[in-house]
Amino acid sequence: MGIADRIDLNGLLIFAAVAEAGGFTAAADRLGIAKAKVSIEIGRLEAQLGISLLSRTTRRVALTEAGHTLYAECVPRLRGIEEALVQLGSPSAELTGTLRIGCTVDHAEQSLGRVVAEFAARHPQLHIDLRTSDQVVDLVEEGLDVSFRMGWLRDSSMRALKLADFAQYIVAAPDYLARAGQPQHPEELARHEWVALTLLPTPLTWSFTHADGANCSVRVRGHLRADSAAALRALLEGGAGISALDQFSARPAIDSGRLVRLLPEWTPPGGGLYAVYAPGRHQPAHARQFVDFYRRRLQQRLEQCFSTPPATARANGADRPET
Repeated sequence: MGIADRIDLNGLLIFAAVAEAGGFTAAADRLGIAKAKVSIEIGRLEAQLGISLLSRTTRRVALTEAGHTLYAECVPRLRGIEEALVQLGSPSAELTGTLRIGCTVDHAEQSLGRVVAEFAARHPQLHIDLRTSDQVVDLVEEGLDVSFRMGWLRDSSMRALKLADFAQYIVAAPDYLARAGQPQHPEELARHEWVALTLLPTPLTWSFTHADGANCSVRVRGHLRADSAAALRALLEGGAGISALDQFSARPAIDSGRLVRLLPEWTPPGGGLYAVYAPGRHQPAHARQFVDFYRRRLQQRLEQCFSTPPATARANGADRPET
């Protein structure tokens, strides 16, 4: 009898719940069973495999190296079997279970929250847990099915699907421009107060490409920093200086006149909006369906958003003062 014949698949499901919930009590609550049952099944699974899967302390439970390997290699296949059995039993089955989605606070407010609400209304049997953080989180440790990230991905272990490209706008408040003047060339940004976004790898060094193909690089300066797009936008709207905002964050403020776009003929580097999955070969059906749904809604929003050009500084009356 091989080791696979001795393993109870329910033990693997309980192990997955502990790995994703981060503890025995949370896993028991998720599964609707007693904490003692969770502990017994994990102990039995470790004994059958002859390895330690979890490192237990008084404060938390963490995966060992072997536990990470088991989760990445075996649990996705197990979830695939579960999903296939459900689909075979009822091909048109309603989405059920819990979908755990991660994104930044600003992205939830600007775009994702409304789409999650619409998706939830279409699938009333599905529980959705939307978790927001402006810091990059570990999908496995947080138990997330999918996370949405904007920018430039550096973690090669993640599986990412690009949903859209986005531009960045150089923006400032009309009050700041009336006080400090309107830059006519990227090099003039070095003489202005720049508000830095610390999430970027080089928040004070910027490159620009002109519509005619010319390139320019500038080192800006500033004493204000922010660690989220929402905080950055608030500082800019308060007249703190100039900075670059992604189009999703900038466009509502530009359209309302709270911010104005500068140097529209000069383009700073753009980025991407990604759906990011944890390592493994299986993507849950509800996560795949939500990502497809969000991509369609996102495309509709982009088409509507850019049917008219954003206002520029001159259109808002923030002409450069005479010198």
